[in-house]
Order: sequence, then structure tokens, then C-alpha cells
Amino acid sequence: MNDRKMLVYGIILTIAAVAQIILAVVLYNPDGVVWLINLGWIVLMVSAVFGWLPIITFRRKGKVEGRSYIHTTVLVDSGVYSIVRHPQYLAGILINVALPMIAQHWLVIVPGVVAGVVNYLGTFDEEERCIEKFGDAYREYQGKVPRLNFVRGIVRAMRRRGA
Repeated sequence: MNDRKMLVYGIILTIAAVAQIILAVVLYNPDGVVWLINLGWIVLMVSAVFGWLPIITFRRKGKVEGRSYIHTTVLVDSGVYSIVRHPQYLAGILINVALPMIAQHWLVIVPGVVAGVVNYLGTFDEEERCIEKFGDAYREYQGKVPRLNFVRGIVRAMRRRGA
């Protein structure tokens, strides 16, 4: 992804995500459907797992160069990366799904859809960068691990381990 496109994605994502959070707080419906609110909190907790595990995994297994955990020098395909290829993008999308469930107001959905689409589109650009960096090894990894579908990823990981 070129720098300009990355900047535009970042600006749109930031505006949409912040708007969704503010709307979720302001428009929160305390009389909403309790089981849906609880499900939303569960989805939010799952998003935290997919958001934080990559930091730990990359630092432990990615042979990081520099200060940022994203500057790996080897392809990491274990841990959370054995379940989905883009766990942090998935975390963002899960947040966009969880907030409307918790707030239970239709306006919270609108910026969430925008942020979710930008997150999803970002995975395609990330795939291009990973192919450039890791070549055929990344293409092989793409065949084994889903982009974002963590349910399929868990099933595949269990099959690979013989469970």
C-alpha cells in the first residue's frame, strides 16, 4: 500500500472508530436486551485477545528488528498466527461488531460498518506486503491459515495438531 493510501485508510479508520465509541457511550441503551449486551461484552473480550496476542507472539518469535513489534524478520505462523493471518485487523472488526450489541442503538452501527470495511480492506494490502517480504513461504501460509475466520482457523489448527 502506498503512503497516501495508508494515510487515507488511517484517517477514515480513526474517525469512524472514534465516532463509534463516542456514539456507543452517548447512545447506550441501559434498557436493552440483556443477553445481547452480554454477548457484546464477550465479543469485545475476544477482540482484546486477538489485539494483544500478536504483540507478545511477534516479540517472542518474530526476530524483531527495531523498536516496533511489527518489524519482524521471520514469518510467524504459530500461536495466534496459526489461527488467523491478521489477528489485529480481526480485533478491530470484532470491536465494530461488539459496540452496537452493547449500546443497542442503530447509529452505532454506521461508523462501525465504515471502520470494519476499512479494516477488512487493510488485510489485502497487508497480504501484498507480506508476500513481498516472505514470498512463497507466505503464499503457503495463506493456504493453511484463514485471513480472518477464527472459527475455521481454530478447526484447522486442531486438525494440524491431530486433535
